[in-house]
Amino acid sequence: MKLDGVAALVTGGGSGLGAATARALSRGGARVALLDFNIEAAEAVAAEIGGFAIKCDVSSADDGASAVNTAAEANGPARILVNCAGVAPAKKVLSRSGLMPLDDYRRAIEVNLIGTFNIMRLFVEAASELEPLDTGERGVVVNTASVAAYEGQIGQTAYASSKGGVVALTLPAAREFAQLGIRVCAIAPGIFETAMLKGLPEAAQESLGAAVPFPSRLGQPDEYARLALSIIDNPMLNGETIRIDGALRMAPK
Repeated sequence: MKLDGVAALVTGGGSGLGAATARALSRGGARVALLDFNIEAAEAVAAEIGGFAIKCDVSSADDGASAVNTAAEANGPARILVNCAGVAPAKKVLSRSGLMPLDDYRRAIEVNLIGTFNIMRLFVEAASELEPLDTGERGVVVNTASVAAYEGQIGQTAYASSKGGVVALTLPAAREFAQLGIRVCAIAPGIFETAMLKGLPEAAQESLGAAVPFPSRLGQPDEYARLALSIIDNPMLNGETIRIDGALRMAPK
């Protein structure tokens, strides 16, 4: 799918992977709406790229529907959705400080998995009414999983299971939406230089980067964005989760 003049939605567009993807889509000529709970961050990126920022709790049915409708009013119905909104809790089920509160687990599932499904279903409902392009496509969805879906570390039970759900969602969704001409893929990033990792000491960042076989460094958000655009561009990519991790396989801790 070509980007020029196409409307796109990016959740978590105010920072990290989402912001990099929003910038890349805009450079390609797409009209980008950034959905983010942190509206100030989304507005800053939107102002930079000439996009449109909308405050949205992706796990809320009402918030999601309102955001998708507002974006359509501003930019027209979207043909591209990139789901980057997420949280990364790190807590053991049972630690010296006690048992993990159930609400901590629930929040990871609600934002990372339910939020991904919520915005995807709303996007598909609208995209299914669009005229197909020359390729037969009506739309494409790129969701964000994680290598933790495959090699979750100690303290990542909530995060890993939420991202494992995103991986498991990919193929059945792609199969269901095939008749509509809507593709679904996911990207599973390794250790990327996001706001959370930037808050770590420099030595800790270097240690994490050194664990990556090659290139031995943290991934850059722009590298995620480049893969997202490749998926959007290639109509044969469908139903697949693609790792982007420098051949990293996570150790238990």
